Amino acid sequence: MNYSLTTGTVELWHGNIAGGDEHYQHFWRILDEAEQARAGRLKNELRQQRYVNAHGYLRNILARLLNEPPEKIRIKKGEHGKPYLADHPELVFNLSHSENTMVLAVACSCQLGIDIEVCKQRANFSALVNKCFAEEEAAYWKQLPEALKKREFYRFWTRKEALVKAAGQGLSLGLNRCVVNPENPTEFLRVPAACGPLQAWHVKDIDLGSDMSIALVADKVIAGVKLMDLDVKLQTWPGNIDTFRK
Repeated sequence: MNYSLTTGTVELWHGNIAGGDEHYQHFWRILDEAEQARAGRLKNELRQQRYVNAHGYLRNILARLLNEPPEKIRIKKGEHGKPYLADHPELVFNLSHSENTMVLAVACSCQLGIDIEVCKQRANFSALVNKCFAEEEAAYWKQLPEALKKREFYRFWTRKEALVKAAGQGLSLGLNRCVVNPENPTEFLRVPAACGPLQAWHVKDIDLGSDMSIALVADKVIAGVKLMDLDVKLQTWPGNIDTFRK
């Protein structure tokens, strides 16, 4: 093992996953059977390409931290689908992507979740707010000026999704029960009992551009976030991706 992570620090990798065929072929070969099967079920070519590239990058980044060949890393899933490392459970990670942008959070010995959304206008914002927001959140959102509603919707949404992913309990938790404080969006007002103590959860905004909303959630204080930019130059193991830029 070759962890470069310090306690409380999160490495956050980000980059484009709409790579060319040469990346797709390389990444396909290092995926395990379950990942290849999942990719094969995606009939949309672009969605399949994004999935293969995102999980290929994931394996290369974990390989860098573990000093192991990426195809040998055993990624398993918990009861509700949360992935974990069978042989290194203390190294935690969470992956999200929206359109062509991927974000991957990696840390040690905590529960960790990340969510990214491209902030697109939607006709059903109000319906989603009524269904997935708690009373306090919905009241706050509905009184906002129209010009702010899109951005604020995604700020709430990504926090809720990141908490659900961190807790590893699935959407059965209920997004409307994961309540963000409207007056201080870096904290929660309430969380489901299955998430444990409210005070354990911490939220951090990640700024990668005004057209994206990204939330990072952990059950420990996030002392720092180290942004890492994906590089697309590939080579054979060791070090499948030749260079990672900070």
